[in-house]
Amino acid sequence: MKFRSVFISATIAAATSAVLIASPALAQPKEQFFPGLPYRTGPYGPNGTPWANGYADYLKLINAKGGINGVKILYEECETGYDTARGVECYERLKGKHGGATLFQPLSTGITFALTDKAPNDKIPLITAGYGRSESQDGTVFGWNFPLAGTYWVAADVLVQHIGKKEGGLDKLKGKKIALVYHDSPYGKEPIVLLQERGKFHGFDVQLLPVTHPGVEQKATWLQIRQSRPDYVFLWGWGVMNSVALKEAVATGYPREKMYGVWWSSAEPDVKDVGEGAKGYNGVAMQHGAHPNAKVTKEILDLVHGKGQGTGPKEEVGSVLYMRGALSAMLGVEGVRRAQERYGKGKWMTGEQTRWGLENLSLDQKKLETLGFGEVMRPVSTSCSDHMGPAWARIHTWDGAKWNFSSDWYQADEAILKPMVKSAAAKYAAEKKITPRTPAQCQS
Repeated sequence: MKFRSVFISATIAAATSAVLIASPALAQPKEQFFPGLPYRTGPYGPNGTPWANGYADYLKLINAKGGINGVKILYEECETGYDTARGVECYERLKGKHGGATLFQPLSTGITFALTDKAPNDKIPLITAGYGRSESQDGTVFGWNFPLAGTYWVAADVLVQHIGKKEGGLDKLKGKKIALVYHDSPYGKEPIVLLQERGKFHGFDVQLLPVTHPGVEQKATWLQIRQSRPDYVFLWGWGVMNSVALKEAVATGYPREKMYGVWWSSAEPDVKDVGEGAKGYNGVAMQHGAHPNAKVTKEILDLVHGKGQGTGPKEEVGSVLYMRGALSAMLGVEGVRRAQERYGKGKWMTGEQTRWGLENLSLDQKKLETLGFGEVMRPVSTSCSDHMGPAWARIHTWDGAKWNFSSDWYQADEAILKPMVKSAAAKYAAEKKITPRTPAQCQS
């Protein structure tokens, strides 16, 4: 497996320090190691690359500002190709390097499922911002998983709320039909149980239409849609599958304004090849959308790209997937910063200490403003029992050239989600023989 080191530090001295970090003779690493598991190649590369660039650039921004209270960040990537086996191999190769991994962001629901059993033994947190296992919101059972910024159950719930509002109330969904066109993988299957639960409650039918990886062949799927004429289509795709779905919708005459994508199906790479033909297509924007004028975007352009250190093209800074990578990196950095408040400001944090920081996050509006994310997202706070925090999302719509927000903020219905999370987490705990943590254990 070939490793691609995006950056170590801006100076030769820092690079030398990175070499010394690996030496067992050094008692404590001087830099916080953030390993990366992105995918820049294969059918999902066009979507995975801007996320990875945003992630790397934000970490560079933190280093340009002096690090996390003086502790610089060392970042190294291992290409997974969105393949679960390769993702696990990358994890095993990187987890012990440079004094030990601070945390991992798997960037794949399949890889997340595989690493969920490994993380507790290795004592390394997994941040799965907006993806992964929806029931991992329960931190008493999933002690090392952090689905910060929302889950697929949140996304599906918000989409149901939105179309209910368009119809004049959730009760008006009775008798309607929603077709779920989904990537036939753990990722694509995540929203099914939520949609079926909502369907039973509100009286709408859910038509399940799986699409085989990588999603380039969908003619049979859209033939079924043309025949069944669903009232709405929810698209749970990734990579080339999304643009193919939109092209098939154009070919079959299915109205794009009746189509709603999950946030991995509603970014610039999904619509740019369809252009005007995708006009009216909608997507759920969980905590963020495209933000070319945000404070953090301007800082990255100034302090990173302005110094010739940008990871990718300057033009993508502020785009949807780029912002998702930057937001994900910020959550990891703030987990370390929060941990330092307890274990020592300006000190290197272990994975276990970082876990405490992540489950005691308190990113209020003032803090978000300071970080440059004030207009990008809503406040996030976590606890031992809640590893996700508030579940806020908006809808954005493609106007033929760019994404624009087209709704107010929605919050997922906890009366629906909480019982589902509790039940699924309890089932997982029974299967894995896990004893849920107590509040006292959380603070130890």
